[in-house]
Amino acid sequence: MDIVSVFTKCKTQASCIKFLEKTRWNKNPVCPYCGCVGATKVKEARYHHCGECNKQFSVTVGTIFHNTKMPLQKWFLAIAIITNAKKGVSSLQLARDLKVNQKTAWRIGRQIRKAIESDYDKQIFTCILEADECYIGGKPKKGDKKKDDDDLPRDRGTKKQGVIGVVSREVAR
Repeated sequence: MDIVSVFTKCKTQASCIKFLEKTRWNKNPVCPYCGCVGATKVKEARYHHCGECNKQFSVTVGTIFHNTKMPLQKWFLAIAIITNAKKGVSSLQLARDLKVNQKTAWRIGRQIRKAIESDYDKQIFTCILEADECYIGGKPKKGDKKKDDDDLPRDRGTKKQGVIGVVSREVAR
């Protein structure tokens, strides 16, 4: 999700909750306490009620948004900023972008990074990967007026071919 999507899909707190419910449960609320499917939503409230364990819960229970006082739109903006940054974002920059305290921005960034390195990702990536990119192709010869099939640049404004290389680096434990 990028910043423009956050502003178009999640304008209010209610639309953020609706988006999170759709993304997390897809119209079938699951109780985070007992795991039963089909909890009922309490009218005019932001929580659901489980008939089996008789507990109430919101969509944020069990997520990084649980017990937060900050609006979900700021959380979604922070996620978009952190995941779209090529070299990472400092807590000071995140604080300026979200108009929050630096310590709050540090905590938000920490929570987001902790959620990114979940147990599921650790099972997929069991080693360290190194990746690099480059562009192959030199300048055209002086007398060569040949054109490509398409006159549009390929990537980053160049007609050179982009190449990505990934190498696995084994770690001794």
